[in-house]
Amino acid sequence: MHIHILGICGTFMGGLAALAREAGHTVTGCDANVYPPMSTQLEALGIELIQGFGAEQLALKPDIFVIGNVVTRSSEGRFPLLEAILDAGLPYTSGPQWLAEHVLQGRHVLAVAGTHGKTSTTSMLAWILESAGLAPGFLIGGVPLNFEVSARAGDGRFFVIEADEYDTAFFDKRSKFVHYRPRTAILNNLEHDHADIFPDLAAIETQFHHLIRTVPPSGRVIVNAREEALQRVLARGCWSEVQRFGARKEEPGALRARGEPQSFDVLRGSLKVGHVNWELLGEHNQLNALAAIAAAEHVGVDPQQAAEALASFRNVRRRLELRGEANGVKVYDDFAHHPTAIHTTIGGLRRRIAPQERILAVFEPRSNTMKLGTMKAQLPWALEEADLSFCNQDGLSWDAREVLAPLGEQGLVGANVDELVAMVRREARPGDHVLCMSNGGFGGIHEKLLDALK
Repeated sequence: MHIHILGICGTFMGGLAALAREAGHTVTGCDANVYPPMSTQLEALGIELIQGFGAEQLALKPDIFVIGNVVTRSSEGRFPLLEAILDAGLPYTSGPQWLAEHVLQGRHVLAVAGTHGKTSTTSMLAWILESAGLAPGFLIGGVPLNFEVSARAGDGRFFVIEADEYDTAFFDKRSKFVHYRPRTAILNNLEHDHADIFPDLAAIETQFHHLIRTVPPSGRVIVNAREEALQRVLARGCWSEVQRFGARKEEPGALRARGEPQSFDVLRGSLKVGHVNWELLGEHNQLNALAAIAAAEHVGVDPQQAAEALASFRNVRRRLELRGEANGVKVYDDFAHHPTAIHTTIGGLRRRIAPQERILAVFEPRSNTMKLGTMKAQLPWALEEADLSFCNQDGLSWDAREVLAPLGEQGLVGANVDELVAMVRREARPGDHVLCMSNGGFGGIHEKLLDALK
C-alpha cells in the first residue's frame, strides 16, 4: 500500500509514517514546516518529504491519503491538496483511525493521557517493558534517548502510545485517544489547554470520560490521586479497575513515593514495593514514574523490576537537552509551552545548577492556546524562578511587554528570533544557563545563540 501523509512532520504523524514504513508500506508525505528532529528521522527511513500542500501531489496516486489535524478546510486556499482530494472523491482517513485499523487492532494498548508529561511517561513505560523483555511497540510524541526513534512496531502483543486529547482531523473532532481503545490507560493530570478547540476545562473532562468509556472491564485506569479534574471524570462513571497513584498520605492500594525525586521508595499503602534511583529531577517526574510503574504492573512487570529499569532511563530529546556551550554559557532546548510546564522546567533547572548561576529563559508562545492569549496571565508566575526572561513577540495578537510587566526589568521582549539572539548575547555572561522553550523549531535559535555567543 502507498500512503501519502498530509502533515507528516508532526510528532504523531511522523511516528505513524515510521510505523507504516516498518510494516512495508510505501510512504510519502508533505508539510509546510519541515524541521528536525522529525525531518531527520523520516529522511533516514527513506521517506520522501514534499514542502507544502500543493494539489500537484495528486499525481503521486497513493492508495490512501492520511490527513493530519494540522490540515483544515480553508477559504484562503492554504491546503489546495485537501480540496483536490475532496473534489476527486479520493480515499482519505485520519492518522488515529489508520493507526487503530492497521497497527493497534488485536494488541494490548497502554495509553498515556494528560496535559503534561505524556511524552516522558510514555517513554518510561516503553523502556520498562523493553527492559522486562516484552519488546513493546510504541508511538511517542518525541524521541526517547533509550530508543532514538519515536515509533516502532515491536515484536510483542503490547503497544505503548502517547494519547493526545487534541482533535483527530478536519472531519473528526473527537480527541485522538478515543481511537486507541486501551486496556491500560494512564490519566496523568488535567488542566485547560488547546483553547482553540476546548472552550473550558469541562469540555476536556468530557473527552477524558469518552476515553474511560473505551476501557474494557478487564482493563485498568491509572489515575493521579492529586488531580481534582480527574476525580470529576471518574465520578461520571468508570467500568474498569482503578489504580490511584501520587497520594500525599497512605491510601490502601494506591502507589506513592517516599523520598527525594532522584532517589525514592515506591510504596503501596505502607508497604515498600520498589526503589527508584535515577538522574531525573522534579516531583513531576516522580509522579510520572509512579504512573509508568503502575501501568507496567498491569501487564505483569513487578514494581521492583520496573523501578530498577528506570535507573537506566535516559529521558527524551528536547527535555532540558543541552545543545551546546559557548564562552561558558550553556544553551538548552526544551519542549515546554504551557505555563505549568514552563514553571516546572525552570524549577527543575534551578535545582540542578549552583545557587550563584543564572537562568536566562527564552520562550516562544507558539501553541494555539498561547497565541490566543488564553494563558498569558500565568506567564509571570511561570517565569518567576528565571533571572531574566525573553519572549518572542512575533506572531502574537497580544502585547507580551504588557503581560510581562510584573517581572519588571527581568521581563524582556524581542520582535523576532534574531532580535532575541542579540538581546541574549548582550546579557549573557560565563556561567549562565540559557533555556529555550518552544513546541516548535523556534527558528533555529539554539544554533544562532551558540554562534552569537562564540
